[in-house]
Amino acid sequence: MATDSWAQAVDEQEAAAESIGNLQIKEKPEENGTTANAPDSSSAVAKSQGAGEKKETDEDDKDDKAAQSLLNKLIRSNLVNNPNQVEVLQKDPNSPLYSVKSFEELRLKPQLLQGVYGMGFNRPSKIQETALPMMLAEPPQNLIAQSQSGTGKTAAFVLAMLSHVDPNYNYPQCLCVSPTYELALQTGKVIEQMGKHYPEVKLVYAIRGNKLQRGIKLQEQIVIGTPGTMLDWCTKLKFIDPKKIKVFVLDEADVMIATQGHQDQSIRIQRMLPKSCQMLLFSATFEETVWNFAQRIVPDPNIIKLKREEETLDNIKQYFVMCYSKEEKFQALCNIYGAITIAQAMIFCHTRKTAGWLAGELSREGHQVALLSGEMQVEQRAAVIERFRDGKEKVLVTTNVCARGIDVEQVSVVINFDLPVDKDGNPDKETYLHRIGRTGRFGKRGLAINMVDGQMSMNILKRIQEHFNKNIEQLDTDDLDEIEKIAS
Repeated sequence: MATDSWAQAVDEQEAAAESIGNLQIKEKPEENGTTANAPDSSSAVAKSQGAGEKKETDEDDKDDKAAQSLLNKLIRSNLVNNPNQVEVLQKDPNSPLYSVKSFEELRLKPQLLQGVYGMGFNRPSKIQETALPMMLAEPPQNLIAQSQSGTGKTAAFVLAMLSHVDPNYNYPQCLCVSPTYELALQTGKVIEQMGKHYPEVKLVYAIRGNKLQRGIKLQEQIVIGTPGTMLDWCTKLKFIDPKKIKVFVLDEADVMIATQGHQDQSIRIQRMLPKSCQMLLFSATFEETVWNFAQRIVPDPNIIKLKREEETLDNIKQYFVMCYSKEEKFQALCNIYGAITIAQAMIFCHTRKTAGWLAGELSREGHQVALLSGEMQVEQRAAVIERFRDGKEKVLVTTNVCARGIDVEQVSVVINFDLPVDKDGNPDKETYLHRIGRTGRFGKRGLAINMVDGQMSMNILKRIQEHFNKNIEQLDTDDLDEIEKIAS
């Protein structure tokens, strides 16, 4: 469905809606947390694509955003120190811009301040400094904010919800929508932690499997869930009176719009809310589709954006190795294996199948490697990354599920066993940047080695080279002094 037709499609679907039947709620929650009448995006994708590696790669890409977001939440115990500057666009440019350097300046309820410090926040993060005064202002201000996982944005909007709730009224006052069941649970944990000393405020999960008796009215002040179930609770089941909602949070908007049906469900929820309701939308990225979606959901917003990171590869030395088959690439990899394991290395493959084959072959050669790919549960992936971070394995073989957002300081070498391409076979320059950006972190020197297995691969590498205006030298795998120097 085209982005610009979302609101029109909602109108058409609402006009054509038939009478409502009984809703059956399954006992076991499904992975995406949507209701039975929500479109099944995974089956639609499976039907529309052919067999083989293309389908497998597309499924990896589809899985990537939601899984990556959850993975980042699981593996990060500390806030990310984002080097990017925050850009603030206010709906009223004449209004003074406030930022805070301490939580005391926000005049929070004592029990919330206690909860904030209990979670280990000593001072506001970069995005919290600017976003919190806007979210806690009176009258409430709407906000669209770009913030990657690990910057404290979940704690920020949770603090806003807890601050705006009136515990004297036992009905829902804040709705928070997450794109998946697992992400909703993660946000719920933050609400429970921060509200630990504020027991008067209660939380309920609007997710598949949370079977409530028909005809009841919710007593909890905060409802967190997935779009389909939240919509049902507001309309079919009438557990929630949307006209009493003070704060509406839409989290992980970029993941939301990647999931079929979620855009329409979110718009429908937003349309039922009062004009006085505060709208808060967060997204890790702000592509055009995200912007179009955000502007439909959030009227007259303040906007916080991260200024785009410069595409700098100055501290990463890049090489290519000329091979003519998968087997030759494997042999070249074995030749340099000793040099790259002085520190730690990540090896990227295009598909799960190749990653599994490569990890198996390296293991048979006696090399200790870890494998990370899309068919693993997110909790399993988190465990693999923790082992790699702790140095229990020196080499991590992975697909693009690990290309973004995972910082392991000891990684000094990245190997592209397969060069990154998009679904049409063109160079995926953004993925290339994210992949090799796993090395050269924190100002250190890094090394990227690209395996080229024919003229097509060579053409792709040349286009990547031209895009970044960076020379990529051919590597002689018999002369490993340079590799060992950088890797150490």
